Amino acid sequence: MVKDKGKGNQKLHSHWSNVSKIIERWLEERRELLAKYCDLTEIIDISDNAVQHIEQIQEFCELMVDYVSVGHFEIFDQLHQEGQIFEDVSGLDKESNLLEKIQITTEHVLDFNDKYLSSQDLDALIIDLASLGEAFAKRFALEDNLIDVLHSSHVSKLLKETELS
Repeated sequence: MVKDKGKGNQKLHSHWSNVSKIIERWLEERRELLAKYCDLTEIIDISDNAVQHIEQIQEFCELMVDYVSVGHFEIFDQLHQEGQIFEDVSGLDKESNLLEKIQITTEHVLDFNDKYLSSQDLDALIIDLASLGEAFAKRFALEDNLIDVLHSSHVSKLLKETELS
């Protein structure tokens, strides 16, 4: 019986550690996205060097869509699996509400992407960036909450399991 518990504990530790590494890489992508966002917000005169700005916006849009895609198709799935492995009923209950709110920001991100990948009209860029910044702030807070609920909260269970073995 103790061996089974030890193997279960190893599985929990291994899964948690792997998810931690995936999250760290993703959060590094977030930092890169924010740096590119800040670079765009420094554009004051859109008519000045418009071609360079368009290339900069397209690069930003690609990074932004990649970040959102990794969240939806990798990170959130990994967090859900972790919630199941840890039998975290409370965390899994909170997950759907958080994901629903994150989805609203995803739509905002995709709208921005669609607008600036298909148009070279940069007249509304400053206003659109401000709105996107608000969506990012909401999204990142929700993502952090999801990570706390379905990942960080499991540290105490891992520590308890370690103490019991």
